This record gives sequence, C-alpha cells and structure tokens, in this order.
Amino acid sequence: MSTLAEQLRNTEAHKSIFESAVRQNPLPVCAAFGSSDHPQPVSFRSSDRVLGTKDSDNVRAQFPQTVSASGNIVLASAGPSTAKVQGKRVAVLFSGGPAAGGHNVVCGLKRVLGAGNTLFGVKAGPKGLLKGSLFEITDANVDFILNTGGFDFLGSDRTKIKSDEQFAQVRETCIKHKLDAIVIVGGDDSNTNAAVLAESLFSGVKADGSGVQVIGVPKTIDGDLQIGDLLAISFGFDTATRIYSEMVGNILQDTSSSLKYWHFVKLMGRSASHVALEVALQTKPAITLISEEVATKKMSLASIIDHIAQVIVERSHKGMNYGVLLAPEGLIEFIPEMNAMIAELNDVLAHHASEFAALADDAKAAFIGSKLNPDNASLLASLPDYIVKMLLAERDSHGNLQVSLIPTEQLLIDMAKSRVKEIDPAVPFAAHNHFLGYEGRCGAPTLFDAAYTYNLGLTAGSLILDGRTGYMATITDLTSGGTPKAIPLAGLLNIERRHGKDEFVIEKALVRMDSPAMQYFAARRNDWAGNDLFASPGPRQFWGPTTHQLPISVALNSAADSLMFEIG
Repeated sequence: MSTLAEQLRNTEAHKSIFESAVRQNPLPVCAAFGSSDHPQPVSFRSSDRVLGTKDSDNVRAQFPQTVSASGNIVLASAGPSTAKVQGKRVAVLFSGGPAAGGHNVVCGLKRVLGAGNTLFGVKAGPKGLLKGSLFEITDANVDFILNTGGFDFLGSDRTKIKSDEQFAQVRETCIKHKLDAIVIVGGDDSNTNAAVLAESLFSGVKADGSGVQVIGVPKTIDGDLQIGDLLAISFGFDTATRIYSEMVGNILQDTSSSLKYWHFVKLMGRSASHVALEVALQTKPAITLISEEVATKKMSLASIIDHIAQVIVERSHKGMNYGVLLAPEGLIEFIPEMNAMIAELNDVLAHHASEFAALADDAKAAFIGSKLNPDNASLLASLPDYIVKMLLAERDSHGNLQVSLIPTEQLLIDMAKSRVKEIDPAVPFAAHNHFLGYEGRCGAPTLFDAAYTYNLGLTAGSLILDGRTGYMATITDLTSGGTPKAIPLAGLLNIERRHGKDEFVIEKALVRMDSPAMQYFAARRNDWAGNDLFASPGPRQFWGPTTHQLPISVALNSAADSLMFEIG
C-alpha cells in the first residue's frame, strides 16, 4: 500500500481526488448525436427562420459570399449524417477571457470528428493563429481535460484580427497547416471576428480555389451573448454565477449571524447586468442594482444613494443593521451624468495626452477639470480622490475606461454612509466591500455548462463535416432534450460607432426591463429589502439534487416549467 505522502504526490498536476472523479462524470448528449462516448455527427437542413438586423443591406454588401451561401437562414439538425467525411484538418482556439466549459467544447469536437479527421489546438488564442502555433490534439488529451475548468489547455488572448496583414497571416497559417476549418470559441466580439474571417477565408485559400470553413461557439460569463430562443445563454455563465452565489450566500449567512455589517459586493458585468440579476435571483439580498434599469429610468447618482440609504435606515428601524448589496462592475457608466462625464473625460484625455502625462499626480485632476464643461467639472470635483484617480487612469488597449479597477462598491459605501447620517444619525452603519470577478471564470463547469459545451462541440464539429461556414453553434430546447442548431453569423451583425468609425459587431444582449427574469425580480425585491428572505444556495454540485439546475434567469426567460435542464 502506498504511503500518505505518495498518495498526496499523486494528486499533483491536476490529479486531485475531485478532478480525477469529475473526469469520469457521464455527460448527457442530445438524442441526435447518439451516445456520449461515441457520438455521431448530424447533418443540417434549412429552417424557416431568416435572421437580419437594421443594417442587413450593408452587411450583405460587405459579406457577400457568406450571406449568399447561408441566406442568413438558421439551420436545424436533420438526423444522423450519412456522409463519411475523412481527412479534414480542423483548428480550434479560445478567444478572450476564460469561461468554464471551454475544454469540453474541444472534447466534443475531437470525438465527433473521429479518427478519420485531425483536430489541432491553437496556442494562445488569435495571436497563436497569426503565428501558426498549432499542435495536434490526441484522445489522451481530451480524456484528461474533460469536465475540467479553465482555458489552460490551449491558452487564450484578446487579439482582434482586423488588418489586411493579419488576414494574410491567417491565410499563411491555413496554407502551412493545410487547414480545412477553424473553430473560434468566444464572446460577441470573437464571434464577430469569426464572421469576418468566414468571409475572408470563404474562397481562394487552397490551390483549387476553395476556402476554409469558420465556425463560432458562444462563450462569455457575462451572459451578454443571447439570441432569443435560438441562444438562451452563453456557456460559462452558469458556473460563474453559481460560484458567486455560493460566496454571496455565505456572506448573507454571516450578516444574519453577526447582526452588524453591511456587505457591498461588486460583480462581473461591464456592459450588462445578467450576472448581478442571476446572483440576486439565487440569493435574494436586500439590494441589487441593475445597470440597465438605472439607464432606463435615468437615475442620478444621488437618487441611487438615496435609495440605498433608505433601505439601510428602514431595515435598521426593524432591528436589522445588516444586509447585502449587489452591483455590476459597469454600473458607473450607466448613470447618465457619470456616463456623460466619462465620455468627455475620454475625449479630453485623448486630446491632451502629452500635457496630462507631464503633470505631477496632484495637479492632474485640476488640469482635467479645467477642460471639462461646468457640470462635468463639478461632478468630478464632488467625487472622492480614489475614484477621481481611477477615472483619470490609463485606458485599456481599446481606449475604454477600466471599470473593473474602479472601486464602485466603496464609492457607494462612502456616499451611503453620509446619506444615512443625514436621514437618521442614530442608525449604525458599518460596511465591508468585495469584488467577485476572476473567482468565477475557471472553476470546474457545472453539469449544465459541461453538458452544454460538450454538445456545442459536437454541433460545431458536425457543421464542419456538413461543409458549413459562417455559423455559430447552438443548442435549443434545453428543458426538452436539446436540439443542435446553427445561427448564421452575418445575420447577427449591426453597425456601431466604435473608436471614431463604423464597425460591424454582434450587439450585446442587455437585461431587458420587460424580460420575465427582470419582472420576477422587480416583483420580489421590496420584500427582500424589508425582510430577511435570503437564500444560501451552497456550492455547485456535480452529484446530487441540484446538478441539473438551470440558471434561474434562463429558466424564467425561457418560460420553463421547472429549474431543471434535460439534454438527451
């Protein structure tokens, strides 16, 4: 028998007791694919759904080959494929931030392509595609990464392939490695890139004049890649929100135990509040701020603070000097006057970059304030120094404010504290701040994300074997067996003004005020604010009663009869 020390050494390098067990966890697959271990590819047929946006004419002009080939028609599975495709060489890459389930996309791809075709992994995302950094993925590889979290098997980065030089580099990689297809796993921007690459590589890549297929797979923990009933949610969202919900539930349990602290928790979600909404539905805290609601109602910073302070005071009068507030990281950009100020700040910083850089730190705020209009200058001057410092900090590579670095939760605490004292000086208010972000990105996927991504990989591989290009893989009917489908990427494209010019983009899906999930939340939140009705949902389970649970917001928005998904 091995010693304890030997047993412990055997758990190193991704071989913990949990990781070893979860690799053996069976995955449900859509009936169309047959069995999980030996899935069969499906063929596809045109449905009666045609997609388009307000910019469809411009899209057609810029993407003539892919639009002509697809007609922007949604594809549905048409049963097992009868074609025995051999010799395909396919590359898969991760793009953007990691999300739980990415490894299972690779596993699904490898298994559905079968022994007669070759799957290559692209190291370090789009950058690796430009450099031609590819390696062959083996059966042993997929057995080892199945059901594990992270993107570490391939790596990822945020390079956008936009220039003629970059397109030429991709072509060189395709020619060098004799690629027939590329699968891009990413969010809205990455799938926009997939649409552009599908058009660029449609023809004229190989010696015979043919092209290279490009298929997208929807990934983002923010949940802002949704397309109605065709794409209920992107993968990674369920795992991230379940991790955050466990943590928030633990904090809520602590508040009612210590009876003396408020906790202000900032969550992921720059452009949309799906994460905050889902965590609120899971845990029922006293206050949850939804960025889209703030923008829709044109709520000022002062009105938000007043709302928070009123809840704190009312709970205190009931003997509850504690609670939890949830806020999405992008909240500050949705407050109308803050948004206007940030927009002018970006322009001023861009136009006076050299002058600004030469100033001493303690002179920068005054210099920028002198360049702003009076209202924005007054607002900037009213904010705490630590917020001003971050508002004036270096922008990211795309010229955007780095909102995740702004301690919005601390700003809310400081301003709420002052307002509480104005309303009722006798109310005690002690608070802690938290930011839950990276903690949710790379955990082992929930059974939903694990099954969802494996089936997305099977769908993407089937699309390649069926000769399709310019589509995004999807699985619909998540509570009634699951149906593999394909969404034409060009049919999702809109024109947006970005960085001073028009660009084709897939529009981010924001929280809709009329969505069933938002409506349910709005109907319940006052009771949650005035009473201790919180829930502590506990850790995500891989075996047990909650393994088949859907995200609550997805179940509500899909008009599901229960919280349980059913694939297969």
